[in-house]
Amino acid sequence: MDGLKPELLKDIVTTKMPFGKHQGYLLCDLPVSYLEWFMSKGGFPKGKLGLQLSTVYEIKINGLEEIIYQLKKNYS
Repeated sequence: MDGLKPELLKDIVTTKMPFGKHQGYLLCDLPVSYLEWFMSKGGFPKGKLGLQLSTVYEIKINGLEEIIYQLKKNYS
C-alpha cells in the first residue's frame, strides 16, 4: 500500500459497492469474508474499484480499522 493517496482513502468511505451480494454498502463496510471471497475467485476487479477493495482488505486484515472509523468521521 505504498504511496496511498488521500483521495483513495476518502473513496473507500464514500463509495458504494456497485454490484453483487453487498451492492449499496459503503466499500469500508464490506465484511472481510466477502473480500476474502473475491481473493479466492482470482482477485479483485481491475481498475479503480479493485484498488479500493484491496485497500479496504489490507486495512481490515491488518487490524487497522481505526483508520476507517476516523475517515468516516471526517467525510460523513
